[in-house]
Amino acid sequence: MSVTLSLAPFAPEHLPAALALSQAESWPHRAEDWALLLSLSKGVVALHDGQVAGTALVTHFGDVGLVNMIIVGKALRGRGLGRKLVEGAMATAPVPEHRLIATEAGLPLYRKMGFVPTGEIVQHQGTVAPVSAPGGITWATLNDAPALAALDRSATGMERRPLIDALLQQGRIAVRREGDQMMAWAAIRRFGRGLVAGPVIAPDADIAQRLLAHVMADHSGAFLRVDTQADSGLSPWLETLNLPRAGGGIAMSTAPQPHTAPIRSFALAAQALG
Repeated sequence: MSVTLSLAPFAPEHLPAALALSQAESWPHRAEDWALLLSLSKGVVALHDGQVAGTALVTHFGDVGLVNMIIVGKALRGRGLGRKLVEGAMATAPVPEHRLIATEAGLPLYRKMGFVPTGEIVQHQGTVAPVSAPGGITWATLNDAPALAALDRSATGMERRPLIDALLQQGRIAVRREGDQMMAWAAIRRFGRGLVAGPVIAPDADIAQRLLAHVMADHSGAFLRVDTQADSGLSPWLETLNLPRAGGGIAMSTAPQPHTAPIRSFALAAQALG
C-alpha cells in the first residue's frame, strides 16, 4: 500500500488528533488550550494516509507572527517534515517578523531558517506556596482592554488585543495604577494541569513580583506555572514559592528589534503566545 503525505490548513476538526499528538509528547495542553490557540492562529497539519501526523500554528499579533505547537509524530521524524510544517504555517500570512521558543534540539533547524536567539525562557512550576496579596493592585474589567493592549504593545511590540480579550473572559487580570493611569498588569488563567500566571507587563521586577503575588494569593496549593525571561530577576523568588525550574527554551526571532520602552514583559502568556 502506498503512503501519502500532504499538508492541509489546520481546521477545528483536526483538534482531537492534535491533542492526541501533544499528549503523546507529554505536553500539558488540554482541549480547551488547543481551541484557544487555534482561535487566535492559522496553521497547517501534516496528513499521513489521511491521518494527522504533525502540526504547526502561527499566531499573528500585528506585524509579529508567533510560531508554535510544532509537533511531528514519532513515525515520521527525520524526513524534514518539521521544516515543511513551519514553512507552511509561516506562509499562511506573511509578516515582517516571526518569533518562537526553541528547544535545544530545534536550534539548528531554526538557525538555518533565519531565526536568531534573543534570550532564554525559564519555566517554573509546582504547587504554589501561600503568598499574601500586596496592596495597591486591583482587578481589571472589560473596559480596561484598550489600556491593557497599549501597555502590552509598548512592552512586546505585538498587537495582542484578541489575546487580552480572551484573558479577560477566561481568567483574571490584575492591574497597578498611578492615579487614573494604568502602569502594569498580570494575568492568570486555567492551563494544562492547573493555572498559568502571565503575561506580566511592568516597568520593573519589584512591581512584576507584586502583581504575581496578587494573582497567586487566592490559589495556594494549586498547580501553577510561570514562564519568565532568564533576565527578569524573578526566578529566585519563584523558587521560594515552591515553583522550581522545570525546563525552558530559547527565544528566537527573524528580525529582532532593540527594546527601548520603559516597560517590558516579565512573564509569558504561554510559550506559544509570548
